Amino acid sequence: MTLQQQAKALGDPTRHGIFRYLVDAGDRVDVAEITARFGLNHNAIRQHLVKLVDARLVIRTTAWASGPGRPRLLYEVDPAADARWGAGGPYQRLCLLLVEMLNTGDTAVDVGRRAGRDLDLRVPSGDLDVIDRLGDATARGGFDPKLTRREDRIEFVLATCPFADIAAADPDTICALHLGLAHGLADQLDGVSVAELERRNPKRGGCRLRFHVETVALGTQAS
Repeated sequence: MTLQQQAKALGDPTRHGIFRYLVDAGDRVDVAEITARFGLNHNAIRQHLVKLVDARLVIRTTAWASGPGRPRLLYEVDPAADARWGAGGPYQRLCLLLVEMLNTGDTAVDVGRRAGRDLDLRVPSGDLDVIDRLGDATARGGFDPKLTRREDRIEFVLATCPFADIAAADPDTICALHLGLAHGLADQLDGVSVAELERRNPKRGGCRLRFHVETVALGTQAS
């Protein structure tokens, strides 16, 4: 899903308002709550939600049934979309990292590594293995990763760069921050280490982030 397609879906004021409401909610929300907030009928709200789901801006799940009747549908912001379009946004996060570099004098890799260690690798769905958790965290960063795997080596092709404009101007700093973030993620997982980050044109995407994963780490969950 391209940024242009998502931007088109958010171009409608009501859909944008629903998306922002879900961002601020920070949890799953049902149709009744959204309907009450926006004062529209259920069908209109559902049509907007379908478009947001189709654009991969919102995730739809089903609540556990607590009694008779049809189970409720619940909606929340897609983590990857939140990284692109959420309240903070990627450039706010980048500014905080750059300010930390200025205040501490630490390298971009060191600052990125600390930030990566602070990222939460736990996910609501629960049973994700090490590779899935790395992919999920990378997606939440706005990189749109595509996974390939060869024995104990995994590679994420980063289809998009959330800091593309700045990375084009100063690739050494931005790519070093990305490498540090990857190291910070790996630090949280036993048997996982960063192999390399192969740079590509940030505006075209396609950078390669490679991890070494020991066999014993496969299936291990982050606590």
